Amino acid sequence: MRALFFVAALAASAGGLAAKAQDAPEADTVACVAEAVYFEARGTSATSQAAVAHVILNRAESAEFPDTPCAVVEDECQFSYQCDGRPERMTHAGDRAEAYRTAEAVLAGKAPDPTHGALFFHAARIEPGWFETRARTGAIGGHIFYR
Repeated sequence: MRALFFVAALAASAGGLAAKAQDAPEADTVACVAEAVYFEARGTSATSQAAVAHVILNRAESAEFPDTPCAVVEDECQFSYQCDGRPERMTHAGDRAEAYRTAEAVLAGKAPDPTHGALFFHAARIEPGWFETRARTGAIGGHIFYR
């Protein structure tokens, strides 16, 4: 009887782990999104960091951009940190951990999209020429978001 209980408990545990594994985003996808969140929104609020992550996911769903989050992040200097000539080193441990938590939450569907479907953003302190051609969806944490 005791062995039967153990086997049943083990099977239930394995089933739960399998379900969690299916729901969890892939590690490389989390890493790509976390990197962009770290360099584009480090030190900002959780909402602001989630907004940057959602822009990546929104782009991956759009026909205008590559179809995976990693391909979006790696796409032709779409994110300024990739083309600034500096190496991408996430040296601040606390900020890196927060970027990973944000990426995991957004990829798992646990954080709502505060950008209302935005595909673009820029720092509020600059005025790029393209912003006039896009519909503004909001301002969050020092960034302005557009569709």
